[in-house]
Amino acid sequence: MSEVEMSVVVREELERKEILKRYKSLLRSIRHELTNEQKKTIRAAFDLALDAHKDMRRKTGEPYIYHPIAVAKIAAQEIGLGTTSIVCGLIHDVVEDSDYTIQDIKRKFGEKTAKIVDGLTKIKEVFDHTDSMQAENFRKMLLTLSDDVRVILVKLCDRLHNMRTLESMGRKNQLKIASETLFLYAPLAHRLGLYNVKSELEDLSIKYTQREAYKEISHKLNAKKAARDRYIRKFIEPIKKKLDEANIKYTIKGRPKSIYSILKKMNQQDIPFEQVFDLFAIRIIVDSLAEKEKSDCWTAYSIVTDIYKPNPSRTRDWITTPKSNGYESLHTTVMGNDGKWVEVQIRTERMDELAEKGYAAHWKYKDSKEGIENEAQAGVDGWLARIKDILDNPSSNALEFLDDFKLQLIHEEIFVFTPNGDLKKLPKGASTLDFAFEIHTQVGSKCIGAKVNNRLVPLSHTLANGDQVEILTSEKQHPRDEWLQYVVTGKAIARIRNYLRESKREAADKGKELLKKRFHKEKIEFVEDNIQKLVRYFKVQSSLDLFYSVAKELISADKLQISNILNKKIATAAAPIKVVTAPNTSNKKNEIVVGDEYDLPYSLAKCCNPIPGDDIFGFITIGEGVKIHRTSCPNAVSLMSNYGYRIIKSQWKNTMVKTESRFLAGVKIIGIDDVGIVSSLSEIISKNMGVNMKAITIESHEGTFEGMISVFVEDTKHLDDLIANIKQKHPMMDVFRMELKA
Repeated sequence: MSEVEMSVVVREELERKEILKRYKSLLRSIRHELTNEQKKTIRAAFDLALDAHKDMRRKTGEPYIYHPIAVAKIAAQEIGLGTTSIVCGLIHDVVEDSDYTIQDIKRKFGEKTAKIVDGLTKIKEVFDHTDSMQAENFRKMLLTLSDDVRVILVKLCDRLHNMRTLESMGRKNQLKIASETLFLYAPLAHRLGLYNVKSELEDLSIKYTQREAYKEISHKLNAKKAARDRYIRKFIEPIKKKLDEANIKYTIKGRPKSIYSILKKMNQQDIPFEQVFDLFAIRIIVDSLAEKEKSDCWTAYSIVTDIYKPNPSRTRDWITTPKSNGYESLHTTVMGNDGKWVEVQIRTERMDELAEKGYAAHWKYKDSKEGIENEAQAGVDGWLARIKDILDNPSSNALEFLDDFKLQLIHEEIFVFTPNGDLKKLPKGASTLDFAFEIHTQVGSKCIGAKVNNRLVPLSHTLANGDQVEILTSEKQHPRDEWLQYVVTGKAIARIRNYLRESKREAADKGKELLKKRFHKEKIEFVEDNIQKLVRYFKVQSSLDLFYSVAKELISADKLQISNILNKKIATAAAPIKVVTAPNTSNKKNEIVVGDEYDLPYSLAKCCNPIPGDDIFGFITIGEGVKIHRTSCPNAVSLMSNYGYRIIKSQWKNTMVKTESRFLAGVKIIGIDDVGIVSSLSEIISKNMGVNMKAITIESHEGTFEGMISVFVEDTKHLDDLIANIKQKHPMMDVFRMELKA
C-alpha cells in the first residue's frame, strides 16, 4: 500500500470514529427517556443519512454527515424537540441529495415523518437553489406550516447550523444567506418564542453583513467582561439575601445583551457604544408551584424594586397578559450601583422553559398520538390562521405578500378591548381601522370611524394599551387608497389591497368597452399593438391602467383622438421607458472593482454613502447601472434577500494608493455647549486635517449641543483619524460616524 493510500485509510478511520462520537453525543443530548423502539428509529435514520451522504463533503471539507447530526442535536438539545423531529433532522437532506424518495421515507418512518421531510425539501428548493427568495414559492411552502410546524422548527435548526459554519462560504453567498436569515428566519424564530435561536441568528447575520461593527462591539464587550462579572455579583448580592429571607427558591443568571440588539439601539438612537447603558440583564428564575407562580414573581419583583429604584416607563407585565407567542415574564429596568441601568427579568422555571424553547416547550410530542397534546397550541394556531388568511388573498405582487407576512412575524403588542370586554391583541401602532379588520373583513370594509373609551375618533386613530373600542360602520362605506396609510396589520393591508385591485379591475373592464367603442367609431382596429401605442403615449404602466384611466375620465375625451395619436408617430417618441446608465467616470477616478471589471460603470448609493474601507456590494438597478451600497446599509438586508440575483461582488481597489477622490461621510458630535464651538470644530476639520466640509449644523439643548457634519474624506482611515483628532482636542465630546439621510 502506497503512502497516499495509507493516509486515505487513516483519514477515513479517523472520520468514522468522529462520526460515531458525534452520533453518541447526539443521543446524550436527548433530554427525554427513549424507548427501545425510538432508539431503533433514530439509529435507522442515522444509518440512512450515512448511506445517502457517504460520498458528500461540506464546503469545509468535512464529511457531510456532520451537518445532519448537528441539526438533529440542535433540535434535541437547544429546542427540546422529540424523536420525530430528531429523525427529520438526520434525514432532512436525504431526498434532495440522493436517490431516496419521499415514498422510501414514508415506508421506513411513516407518513408524519415523510410529510415533514417533504416540507423541508420544498423549503430547500425555494431558498437554497436560487439567488433570492421566490415569494410565490415561499407562499406555497408556508402552507406546509399549518400541516406541521415542526417543518419550520427543523428548518430553523438547519439554518442555525449553516450560519455557525458560514465562514467556509464565498463572500456573495455569505451576504445572501446572512441577509435572508436576518430578513426571515430570525423573525420566524422570534415569533415561535425561540429567543436564544433568534438572538444567535441575528448576531451571526451581522457578523457577515456588518463585519466591522460586529468586531468592534464584540471586542468592547469582551474587554469589559471581568468588570461586568464583578458588577453583576455585587448587584445580585443584596437580592439573593432578601430572596433567601423570604424563603423563595430561585436561580439567578446574568447575561450581556446580544450584539445585534446593542447595534440596533446604537443605530436607532444615534448613540455610540459607550452610551448604551443597559448592556446586560439579570434573570431571576423562581421555583414555584403552578398556583403560586404569579404571586411568587410579584414578590420577587417587590424585593428587587425595594433595593433598587425602577424606571416606571420600562416595566412590562407579560405574566398577567402573555405575548401571543406564549412568552411570560416580568421585566423591569432598575438603577443599580454607580448609576447604571440594569434590566431584570423575573419568571418561573416553566416560563423560562417556554422562553428558551418557545412553543416547542408545549409540544410534548408522543409518536403514538396524533397532533399536539397541549392547549397552548391555541396561540400559534391563531397566528397560523392569520397567515392562511393572507395566503387565501394572494397579492399580484409577490414581494407585497412577503412584507405582509413579515408584519405577522415580529412586532410589539398592545391589548385592546371590544365593548363586550373581549381582549384583542394587535401590533403596536395599530389603528382603529386595523381593529375593525381584526374583528371581521366586512366590519373593516364598512368602517367609518370608532369610539375609543367613548370618545369619537377617526379611522387613522392609533390605539393604546387598554383602550376599549367600538367600531362604527355604514353600508355606503368602502375601502379607499388612503386607507393603506392608516393600517399596519397584514390582514388589513391584504384585504384593502384586494378590494382596490378588484375595484380597479371592474372599472378597467368598463374602460375597455368605452375604448373599444372609440376605436370602432374611428374605424381603427382594436388590437394589442395599437393599445400598447396608447399605453406609451399616455405614459401609463399597462393596458389595465389605460382602461382604468379611461373609465375614471383621467384621460379626457378630447385627448383621446386615437387616429391623430397613431398617425403622429409620437407614441414611440413619448415612450417613458429608457435605460439610463450611471455616468461613466475615467479609469483614474474608478475606485471600485465591480465583479471582475475595473471599468464597469457604477455610482455610490445615496442611502448609505460608502467610502473606501467600508464593506460594500454592488446592486444592479433597472435604469441606473450598478449602485454601490455598504453591507450595513439600512436597505441592504431587503435588497440581498429579495434580489440576490442582482447582487454583484464589488470591492475597493488597493486603498494604500493615494487618490484624488473624496467621499461624503457624516459625523455626529454631542457635547457641552460652549461659545466658539463651531469655529473650534471648523479649525480642527478644515485647517488641521485638510478636510472639506459640505455642511455643519449645531443645535443647542439646555446646555448641551448636537452637531451633524458632512465631510469629504479619502477612506475609513481618514475618517477615523478625523474623529480621533476631534476627541483628542475635546475629550468630553462623543464623536462617531453616522448615516447621512438620503
